[in-house]
Amino acid sequence: MTIIADHPRPERAGILHLGLGSFHRAHQAVYTATALQSAGGDWGIVGVASRSRTVVDAMHAQDLLYSVATISPDSISLSVPGVHTDAFVGAEQPERVVAQIADPGIRIVTLTVTENGYSYSAATQHLDLDDATVRADLGGGAPRSTIGQLARGLQARAAAGAAPLSVLSCDNLSANGAHTEKLVREFLQALPHGEGTDTLAYLDQSVAFPSSMVDRIVPATTPELRDRVSALIGSRDEIPVPAEPFTMWAIEDRFAGGRPAWEAGGAVFTSEVGRYEQMKVRLLNGTHSLIAYLGALRGVGTIPEAIGLGDIAQAALSVLRGEYEPSIEVPSGVDIREYETQLFERWGNSALGHRTSQVGTDGSVKLRQRIPEPALQALGRGEMPHLIALTVAGYLSCIAPLPGFDPGVHATAMTDAARERLAALAATARDGRALAARVITELQLFGDGLAAQDGFVERVGELIDTIRRQGVAAAIADAVAASDTITSSFTSAEEMQP
Repeated sequence: MTIIADHPRPERAGILHLGLGSFHRAHQAVYTATALQSAGGDWGIVGVASRSRTVVDAMHAQDLLYSVATISPDSISLSVPGVHTDAFVGAEQPERVVAQIADPGIRIVTLTVTENGYSYSAATQHLDLDDATVRADLGGGAPRSTIGQLARGLQARAAAGAAPLSVLSCDNLSANGAHTEKLVREFLQALPHGEGTDTLAYLDQSVAFPSSMVDRIVPATTPELRDRVSALIGSRDEIPVPAEPFTMWAIEDRFAGGRPAWEAGGAVFTSEVGRYEQMKVRLLNGTHSLIAYLGALRGVGTIPEAIGLGDIAQAALSVLRGEYEPSIEVPSGVDIREYETQLFERWGNSALGHRTSQVGTDGSVKLRQRIPEPALQALGRGEMPHLIALTVAGYLSCIAPLPGFDPGVHATAMTDAARERLAALAATARDGRALAARVITELQLFGDGLAAQDGFVERVGELIDTIRRQGVAAAIADAVAASDTITSSFTSAEEMQP
């Protein structure tokens, strides 16, 4: 048997997607499949993997099809989106990426390249002109960076007088549409001899950069899932994608050349994308990071195992309600208590098996998006954000442990571009306070705002020392007890769990 799509396949592509990973295949592709079923249209997707051939080769071997396994503790359901018309590896064919962006049939470019894929300086929030790949892309030839590919593709599109285009970021970046547009414009402005002038004018007239917020937990695929899915469909699927039942997509409805009927799949078109983004990045992602680091340090490998520990659940509730929630504006029509209850249900989905090492990876980039503003707001109110400080202490204890401290196999499995640099700082630090000062104040890993907050830096250092000397359970107890956000009006962590 062969894998069969859930609906008629699109004949032509209208979307180019950069970042052909599991999240895209379980999120945007699923919404697009539903849109095509509902309203039709030439909205097939050409998928571009950044570097790895694994998914691309498997998709071509499987007629560009794969299964999405929606997993809950009680059931597993399968769907086959069937919306991709082609797939290739961008690193192997960078000139093709440019050609596809210039193709007048492509009307939307979507991106899931992670926060690391935008080639910007975390300190300045501008394009990192010192990055070797960006410098090479500015010099000419087939571009390798995502921003370089977008800019060169738009340059070719402008030169050909092509139709309007929308560039839709689906990554966890603040105001991701405006952020992407700014970086593309900075690349074009940096081209020598005014080479980008005509393209900048084309952007003004014919290119839109709407913002969006995406949300669905998509763990890594396991050999066990491959075997289970293959048995259920009666055909071998090498690249099934596991995903939770919950899914959300909030999009700014500002498209230059049309769009699929994504609302048919439940996408929300709204002027409040920023509020949805704050809610997700802080309440879900910020708390998720805390659960991952504490869980790894407690020796557990999955998020459900971690949130199943009472003290971690209490820490999660405390940071969620007391430190993140005051920093957000809730989107219109969203019941924040229902949303928070859903978060605990999602984290407790034991059938999903989301690993602490996966959630904790790339904290140097993720945490910078999640913690500075709510921490600074709390400090501005005269409150110490003890649980956000514990998040940072947990992160550093996992990624850059002080000499003699073993964070365990799950922490060691986390990857982070800053690990080597942070480990070098930890290797000569006399204690947690010294490490926190080096990372937060001197390196400014979380921005210049927190770098100036001596009390916060001191608190992070204290908690690092507590983790090292007394264990993570003691640090959790310390932070929760010290937090003045726990009141009798709070729902208990046990009641929030499924």
